[in-house]
Amino acid sequence: MLSTAKVKTYDGKEYNGTVIGKGEDIDVALINVPELAGKTPVKISSRKGEVGDPVIAMGSPLGLQNTVTTGIISGVDRDFTIAPYVYKGVYQISAPISPGSSGGPLLDQNTGEVLGVNSAGTIEGVIGFSIPINQVLPLVENWAKNPSKPQTNEYAVDSTEQLNNGQSIKEEAEALVQYFYQCINSHDYVTAYSLLGSDWQSGTTYQDFRNGYLRTEYVNIQNIISNYKDNNHVEVTITIEAQELTDQDTVVTSLYMCTYDIGYENDQLKILSGKFRKI
Repeated sequence: MLSTAKVKTYDGKEYNGTVIGKGEDIDVALINVPELAGKTPVKISSRKGEVGDPVIAMGSPLGLQNTVTTGIISGVDRDFTIAPYVYKGVYQISAPISPGSSGGPLLDQNTGEVLGVNSAGTIEGVIGFSIPINQVLPLVENWAKNPSKPQTNEYAVDSTEQLNNGQSIKEEAEALVQYFYQCINSHDYVTAYSLLGSDWQSGTTYQDFRNGYLRTEYVNIQNIISNYKDNNHVEVTITIEAQELTDQDTVVTSLYMCTYDIGYENDQLKILSGKFRKI
C-alpha cells in the first residue's frame, strides 16, 4: 500500500491522504488529499527573500494550532545539516521556530505570500531557518507529475505541524520546558500560562503568573536533565540563569534549579507542577 497520512487543517478538520513524494536531502513531502481539491491555496511569492524583509512564521508548536511568530529575514544562503538531511541556501529568520512549528509556511508580512517552509530552530529559540519556496516547488511539481511508488511505512502529519516521528516523551517534555522559557523571554505570558496543567492554573491566576515574571529580563537554560517517572510522566530538572530587575531597576543574575512534572492532559503534554530553588 502507499504511505498514508492524516492531515489536519487550520479549522481542526482531519482528512486521510497519500504521501506521493518525500525528500531525500531536505525534510519535505507532498501529500495528496482528494477532499481538498479545488481549495484556493495561499499565494506563492515569485521573488527571493532579502535580509530585512518582515516575515510571519506559522506553525503548531507543541500542538498549539494556528500559532504565528513575527520577525525578519536576518540572513540568507545559510547551510546546515540535521542528519540525514542537508540544507543549503536557506533563510535565517528572527521569528522563533519551536518544536512542532516546522513544516509551516513562512509568509511575507507585507503581501501574505509564501516565501519559504519553516524547518528548524535553535534551542535558545532566537534563530530559525526556513527553506526558500523556490527550492521546494521543483520537488513538488516533479512529485505531482511522477507520484512515488508504493511503500509500506506510514506517516502522521499536520498541515501546519511536522510531527517528530519516534520522538520520546522525554524529548517532548524537554522541548516543552524549553518552549516555556522561550515564551517567557519573548514576554508571551499568555502562551506560557497555557502550557501549565489545569491543577497548576487553578491554584495560580494568570495575573499572578504574569506578575511573577514581569521583572525577569531574560532566562538562559544552563543544563537540562529528564527522567521517566512512569510511562506517561517525565520529571525535567533544569538549571537556569535569570537576569532580573531589582527594586532599584538594576539587573542582577541569579541561578535557579527548577524541577517540573510533565505529563499528558486531554491528549496534550502539559507542565503539571513545578518546584524552584535558588542556588
